[in-house]
Amino acid sequence: MLPHFSFPGFSSKRRFDSLAEHEILALAISSEEEDGRIYAAYAAKLRGEYPASAAVFDDMAAEEDEHRRRLIELYQKRFGEVIPPIRREHVADFYTRKPVWLIENLGLERIREEAADMERQAQDFYLGAITRCTDAETRKLLGDLAAAEAGHQVTAQELEAKHLGQGERETEDAAAKRQFILTWVQPGLAGLMDGSVSTLAPIFATAFATQNPWTTFLVGLSASIGAGISMGFTEAAHDDGKLSGRGAPWKRGLASGVMTAIGGLGHALPYLIPSFWTATAIALIVVFVELWTIAWIQNRFMETPFARAVFQIVLGGGLVLAAGILIGGA
Repeated sequence: MLPHFSFPGFSSKRRFDSLAEHEILALAISSEEEDGRIYAAYAAKLRGEYPASAAVFDDMAAEEDEHRRRLIELYQKRFGEVIPPIRREHVADFYTRKPVWLIENLGLERIREEAADMERQAQDFYLGAITRCTDAETRKLLGDLAAAEAGHQVTAQELEAKHLGQGERETEDAAAKRQFILTWVQPGLAGLMDGSVSTLAPIFATAFATQNPWTTFLVGLSASIGAGISMGFTEAAHDDGKLSGRGAPWKRGLASGVMTAIGGLGHALPYLIPSFWTATAIALIVVFVELWTIAWIQNRFMETPFARAVFQIVLGGGLVLAAGILIGGA
């Protein structure tokens, strides 16, 4: 078999305005089939935690299947039984869908947004396809489908009213928020606290012991990166999320590891400044901002009273900072 070569300026894809009517109908059929599968995949992902929303996507998948059936009937009537296998990726200037496996990384609200974008793109396609067709029956069907896609926002609201009544929407939104906090906010907050507070003592002890900004920066860099790697692996390894419901371990490990490193690097980076006292003054300001940021996150997402969060974080961070300065200056 000869290898496939591609050359700049040349493409094996067709442009949309070069498609014949039977090819446009074939593209519409394959697009409806793919959208139906995507909605079914959304429903399957959501069924365990959000059954009411899963029912909405089940109904939307059924609607796409009805569109596909109507398109196939028209194609058979006009062009026969053989439908060419034309798909979105075969058309150069056509919109594409994300791979279905990416839905594993999408939350409930993001899935709803993706579905709304899908309906808008489908409507634009049918409106464009009408201008490429001359047969009255074909134009009528494409116009009906464009109107149906435009009306899907209303339909989706009706389906949500049907399946998400009696507080189910609020319940599912609350569950989605809780999942976001458990998977991303809580591990990230723990990492930020660890990185910001635990590195204070070694960084400022080194700073006041050596009064050498570059040495202090290297110590801070190594402490921050090392702590980030350690926290990330610890978070990912100690709980697979299946029983606790805290989400995928790699997500929690990533959030924890990255935020730990950021927390330490915040007050290590000022020591890239050659002047020791200037670097130290800026680092102390950064520490103040870090500690107040942690207190705000605790109050915003963890519902910790702000005064208590400030007292705990600022007091604890202040004690660690003082310990590092005293030890370094001894």
